[in-house]
Amino acid sequence: MIPKLPLNSPRWRDLKGVTAEEVQVLLTHVTDDLLAGGTVSDGAYAVLPHLVDAAAALPPERSVDFWVDLGFVVTAEDRPPVPADLEAGFSAALRLAEQAAVRSLLAAGAPAKVCGQLALSCVAFAGHHIGEALRGVEPGESYLQLVCPGCGYDTEILTFFVDPVHPPFAAPELADPADHARQGQHPWSEVADALRGETLGQEWEPFLRVAREVAAAGVPVETPGSAVLCLVAGMVAAKGTPHWAGAEWARQLALLTGHFSCWNCEQSWTIADGLVESPQGARPQSDPARTSAPQPTAVEPAGEAAAGEAPGAAARLRQDGNASVAADGTPWGRMTAFSDAVPGSSGAVDALTVVSLSGGTNLVAGARDEGGAGGGVCLWDVADGRLLHGPLLGHADRVRSLTALPLADGRVLLASGGDSGSIGLWDAVTGRPVLEPVANWLGEVTGMCGASLADGRTLLVTATSRGAVRLRDPATGDSVGRLNPSGRPIRAITAVPMSGGGTLVAAVDTQGGVHMWDPAVDDPWDPGAAVQLKDRALSDARHRVAAVVAVPTVDGTLLATADDRGTVMLWDPATGTPVGEGLPPSTGTAGPPVMAATMSDDGRALLVTGSRRGHGLRVWEPATGTVRQMDLDVTVTCLAAAGSDVVVGHESGVLKILLPRG
Repeated sequence: MIPKLPLNSPRWRDLKGVTAEEVQVLLTHVTDDLLAGGTVSDGAYAVLPHLVDAAAALPPERSVDFWVDLGFVVTAEDRPPVPADLEAGFSAALRLAEQAAVRSLLAAGAPAKVCGQLALSCVAFAGHHIGEALRGVEPGESYLQLVCPGCGYDTEILTFFVDPVHPPFAAPELADPADHARQGQHPWSEVADALRGETLGQEWEPFLRVAREVAAAGVPVETPGSAVLCLVAGMVAAKGTPHWAGAEWARQLALLTGHFSCWNCEQSWTIADGLVESPQGARPQSDPARTSAPQPTAVEPAGEAAAGEAPGAAARLRQDGNASVAADGTPWGRMTAFSDAVPGSSGAVDALTVVSLSGGTNLVAGARDEGGAGGGVCLWDVADGRLLHGPLLGHADRVRSLTALPLADGRVLLASGGDSGSIGLWDAVTGRPVLEPVANWLGEVTGMCGASLADGRTLLVTATSRGAVRLRDPATGDSVGRLNPSGRPIRAITAVPMSGGGTLVAAVDTQGGVHMWDPAVDDPWDPGAAVQLKDRALSDARHRVAAVVAVPTVDGTLLATADDRGTVMLWDPATGTPVGEGLPPSTGTAGPPVMAATMSDDGRALLVTGSRRGHGLRVWEPATGTVRQMDLDVTVTCLAAAGSDVVVGHESGVLKILLPRG
């Protein structure tokens, strides 16, 4: 067996003498390098034509997994444009991928739900935008998350994928696809032939008729997404195994051809348009009869809590100028816009952290792109939003993580981490640099925190998208230890103070797994005081974690984990067991999560959660179960909290919200 080949290996250009079995294994390994944390890797476009050539030469049934993985690559949210000198080769590779993947699709033996992913990958290779649904339709999950094309709000249908047995609505109407049929040869004619049989029964024949017409025309890019989803469902019915599972999953996929109603703008849209980003030609639907009303509908945001309502009820709040008010206009809290670092600047804030100084003064540090000057860091006074220092420059690129480091000598440092792996250290009181940012090869810094050890030292912990987690001396920035022995790419980390005076580090990898580490140990394989979260509790809750934060309470520190559905769970870090019922999924805050936790001025533990690029926030008091939902006029990018103040980073600045007393 030849060793794993890196993306830049010249061996990909010539695989002579390598067996089909070895090629299959090599392709399995290399796909992990193509896409890391949702970002297409540098060099992917150059090597993809060679990978496609190698996969196309395999027997069709052996390349299924590669075509599915390649589908995720070409539909990734964070994918750079194809360099001009590689466009021709990349386009030719997609045409070959389409032909070879369709051959794999027609080959019997793919499990039903893998078959659905493969069909969507084939559609993506054909250049149709609905291929992006590959990222939003997750086999094995019952819920469906949609984004309204009109207002951008999330809508989540918690129990969408149920077997309808009978069609709950009519098949989508389709103009003659021959008007836009692809010219020349295409591989979809055989697909149309495979759909001739009555694979789902007479009631579903109108959906299969649409599927055949779309396939016969070669999946033109102008075809409505709902019609192409008929094709995907039809292929799963025809080729998914076992046959009963193929028919069941196909009927569930056919539900995607319906409509949904946005809870915010109250307009009806095709589900196909809600599955992809900026769908072409999306417009509100005027025919309410074709909505997915017979199916379980999306959970609406909770209404305003009435006086005397039981704890746990949600109060709906909204932003009104410089205040947050209840639905009836009753004032709830005060809002303060922080001053700009540069007059008229309007860049999005990418990271926030609270810096606590002696004497009870709280600052907040924020990072945002300063244009040609690179990434900048600003320090504001939380009390009044005044800019104290900044922008502090030195990072050549975007700053994506920040943390405060209180040292034993009384100083407080601010650490910043950039996309190139650069790490900077600043004096939080004066704003002067302690360590100028310097790039390194470990990958972009995706998370930072401070770890206090029992011997009085405080170490800086940094994590990267390449899985490099380092313990650093804050005086020099030098690495003095390592964590993360598995090497999995890390998405986020947080420090969890323990009752004995030490600190644990909680981390989330890009696959949704949670890792607990003890920074006091010398051997990264030694768990020390760290206890891993219970796998059974995570799997039972279908909780694929995307964010973590430490939650201070009167009885000690808990760990909060959040996923992309808006679910939040609390854990005892000493035992790894869940605490309480947690916070259920939410329509208004589903998406890549942002969280902040605080102990309010009146002694209540509060957790604020929302979604990156969303407008909604939930303020949760775990002790009572009280939840308040707030709608903001800004697009949220990050959160921080200090006392009764919640600090919101958004697309054009920073906003402080004062939370009322309980």
